[in-house]
Amino acid sequence: MACLFAARLSEAGVPVIILGSWKEGVEALQNRGVTLVNEDGSQKTFPVKAISNPEECRNIINALVLVKSWQTKRTARQLGRCLSADGVALTLQNGLGNREILAQELGEARVAIGITTMGAHLVTAGEVKMAGEGIITLNEQPRLGSIHELLNKAGFVVERSSNLESLLWGKLVINAAINPLTAIFEITNGALLENPYTHRAMKEIVEETVSIAEAKGVLLPFGDALAAVETVAYRTADNCSSMLQDIQRGAPTEIDAICGAIIREAESLGMDAPINRLLWQLVKAKVEL
Repeated sequence: MACLFAARLSEAGVPVIILGSWKEGVEALQNRGVTLVNEDGSQKTFPVKAISNPEECRNIINALVLVKSWQTKRTARQLGRCLSADGVALTLQNGLGNREILAQELGEARVAIGITTMGAHLVTAGEVKMAGEGIITLNEQPRLGSIHELLNKAGFVVERSSNLESLLWGKLVINAAINPLTAIFEITNGALLENPYTHRAMKEIVEETVSIAEAKGVLLPFGDALAAVETVAYRTADNCSSMLQDIQRGAPTEIDAICGAIIREAESLGMDAPINRLLWQLVKAKVEL
């Protein structure tokens, strides 16, 4: 996702700095720039500055946080060294808890959250393929004005919402219903809709997760949660979810921040989440295989 955003912003004439920890990826970006492969197969390369040392990007006003949830603590410490006092870090990450981790290091005023239903697939280091357009929804944070403008300039569809918790749980419902199943069965997002059994499983995951959100008093950003999940799976039909991509390359997954978070929220309410617990266990087991 970082390469996707970097390419789109660079194409719009916005100077982009990518602060990364993957040595091969940083080197590829330094040597060749970022390459965006469109859904029709056409591709174009755009210039970006790629670094691994946060000291090389001091006094940054706008930062997009697109790392995996298990990398958030490290990223928060790095941003603490390069984000300006009046800057803002916008997290578009999966799962719960990322905003809180960032805020511990940066302070509440310098952290904003959003969600996106866009899809992307990393082809190789420095090269990303579009896997479905989507919407970016941002919370109402006073410092987000310039980021909003830059995202619009880059052709992203951006909306605003004043309900922070609604945004987080809306994305959580979608992630829980798509990512673990695609990772376990090693199938694309669209394949979930084509198989009646995985489609039924999606429905049951949605129902369980929505019941926990409702018990917390969360008003979700959509009236029909299953329809919202189906729409995302359809729009990103050819995409391999981020969790499946993690499994395929032997990287840690975000299952703890998705299904694990839902389990913890359920337990705090005196509820159980047996379907999410089973998904959590199965993905954990698959990582160990």
